[in-house]
Amino acid sequence: MFVYEKKLQYPVRIKNPNPALAKFIVSQYGGADGELGASMRYLSQRFSMPYPELKGLLTDIGTEELGHLEMVGSILHQLTREMSDNEIKKSGFDTYFVDHTAGVYPTAASGFPWSAAAIGVKGDVIADLNEDMAAEQKARVTYDNILRLSDDPDVNDVIKYLREREIVHYQRFGEGLRLALDKLDEKNVYAMNPSFP
Repeated sequence: MFVYEKKLQYPVRIKNPNPALAKFIVSQYGGADGELGASMRYLSQRFSMPYPELKGLLTDIGTEELGHLEMVGSILHQLTREMSDNEIKKSGFDTYFVDHTAGVYPTAASGFPWSAAAIGVKGDVIADLNEDMAAEQKARVTYDNILRLSDDPDVNDVIKYLREREIVHYQRFGEGLRLALDKLDEKNVYAMNPSFP
């Protein structure tokens, strides 16, 4: 027998459906700076990281981002449950609804579906860690923008938690970059590329 207990990293309990709010929160699910992109970026970059500490950092944060993806998906699902036809039209959720009903689909608020083209995986320790720090700041700004537009305390509670985690990840990637620079040849921070003069 199996015992299965499903628990999010942080609880998501949205009391009031609000498809208008879901229209822009979807960007943190499938937008260029959202949680799906973050998880794929970090879990892909880890393979070419030269140091075990950095492989571990990318694995840990990439896995946590998958948990955040699930939290944002839960927010979207709860915001779009039991909508009437009138609510769908009035909220402007109708264009999304036509294509996806109330399914949680990885897209940006602008309507562009998620694409791996939005993530950076270069295979260079310096380039990738700088990309990661920038990605965390872009995600934080997106959460800031959501907080400016949302008046739902249940949603804002979860968004504030996710925003905090972006800041922590930024700090961890900064520590990782310092570690990498300490380990690289002092005369050439691009020592990972042996053909560099």
